Amino acid sequence: MTLRYLSRETIEAAFTELGAAAVEASKCVDIAVYGGAAMVLTFPARPATKDVDAVALGEGEFLRQAVKQIGEARNWPQGWLNDAVKGFLSPRQRDPEALRLFRSYPSEPSCGLRVFVARPEYLLAMKCIAMRIDPAETSEDVGDIRLLIQALGLTAVDQVLAIVAEYYPNNRIRPKTQFGVEEIMDQLAREARDAKFV
Repeated sequence: MTLRYLSRETIEAAFTELGAAAVEASKCVDIAVYGGAAMVLTFPARPATKDVDAVALGEGEFLRQAVKQIGEARNWPQGWLNDAVKGFLSPRQRDPEALRLFRSYPSEPSCGLRVFVARPEYLLAMKCIAMRIDPAETSEDVGDIRLLIQALGLTAVDQVLAIVAEYYPNNRIRPKTQFGVEEIMDQLAREARDAKFV
């Protein structure tokens, strides 16, 4: 398969095709997008992602078939749009404060696909819960967490962990989350101090 990374333009072109297919089938399909794809759609600093983490909010069977057809036509790997993110969803998933409508495809007046994205606070909480590696190393998760912390204007570990606690119960917040956040905040503080002396 030829797909390596999905840019915002590539994702939106695929969503336009999905929306057109839904209009043709007289359907309006809702999906919620998370992870790297949500970052790519809403933050210009995140240029691309490997796949689209999304959950169907209805019409799941139609969406699976349409996603498969679009992937095959574009020679993309199976799972270019997948729901593996389900294991990281917050109990507040259906809360209006967790998601916001991003766009309708192929256009606003002729909705076939409505794309909701996780709000920045929810993305931050989810990224912190899913953090997979030592944050001292380079990773997309760590880069996304840094970007979200800066976008939200957070300056203390407690502020970040309070947002995580808004979306996830205490038994989901592991020590690695706290240690990872502490390391990221230390790095950001060091960078800010160093910048003052440049």
